[in-house]
Amino acid sequence: MSLTREEVRHIAGLAKITLTPDEEEVFVNQLSSILEYVKQLEEVDTSGLVYGYQVEGLENIQDPDTVLQTDEETRKRLLTLMPGRIGDLLKVKKVFEDK
Repeated sequence: MSLTREEVRHIAGLAKITLTPDEEEVFVNQLSSILEYVKQLEEVDTSGLVYGYQVEGLENIQDPDTVLQTDEETRKRLLTLMPGRIGDLLKVKKVFEDK
């Protein structure tokens, strides 16, 4: 399957990236090559395969959050180093955009 430049521009728009004409040509070739490989994989007969799923024995290895106590002088010093501070609250950059 060969992609057109217009399809690559559309994909780039969905990914919110801007491509130069040279980059468009590179991506036409590379993405077309990837799609050809996927097409080959679709032709492989997997009807006789047995799938195994691991649903037991999984553990959460994430450590819990821990609060460490500090003296008042260190706390005040740390708070003075924080830009955008409002009282004891720390102002940080937005994570999500408003719609």
